[in-house]
Amino acid sequence: MNTRYAHILPALRLLLIVLTTFFCSAPLHAQQPLSSDEPIHIEADRMVSNQKENSVTFSGNVQALQGKLTINSDQMTVHYARPENNGTSPDAKNQQIKNIFAKGNVEVLQDELVATGNEVEFLADKKQIILTGNTKVWQNNNLVTGEKVLLNLATETTIIEPDTKSGGRVKAFFYPDSSKK
Repeated sequence: MNTRYAHILPALRLLLIVLTTFFCSAPLHAQQPLSSDEPIHIEADRMVSNQKENSVTFSGNVQALQGKLTINSDQMTVHYARPENNGTSPDAKNQQIKNIFAKGNVEVLQDELVATGNEVEFLADKKQIILTGNTKVWQNNNLVTGEKVLLNLATETTIIEPDTKSGGRVKAFFYPDSSKK
């Protein structure tokens, strides 16, 4: 392993766990060690449900909570797959999340982790989380920045792509733990 990036791995792993816990549907929960069975609570100024498109869109000061995790955004759309029910009424327990897309002032908070960007998308079928647009990930005082953060939950890999407008480089700032003095 390249030791040049060794200090960033704990922060990226924590981000992976945080986002996995929030976005994973039931089948993914079984594969993730720190999954949560807690309900997801979403509040917004407005909600629009579109059964024809199997989606629910929340807008205006959106706040989604699950356990200690909070995701804030201007808008969040949840797309779900509904199993065939042979004409009976829809069963919300059997609906599977296909993807979640949040945009506008996206902020992910859990304990000492803060991740921000313009948009975040969870793709259930690919088991990927993509945070884009001026992304910043803080853990304590440590910071990593780039244009795009791609978390692959299946392979447990993280790729941070640079912002080509600012020199095309990923930037990381790591500070020694001052509590060890």
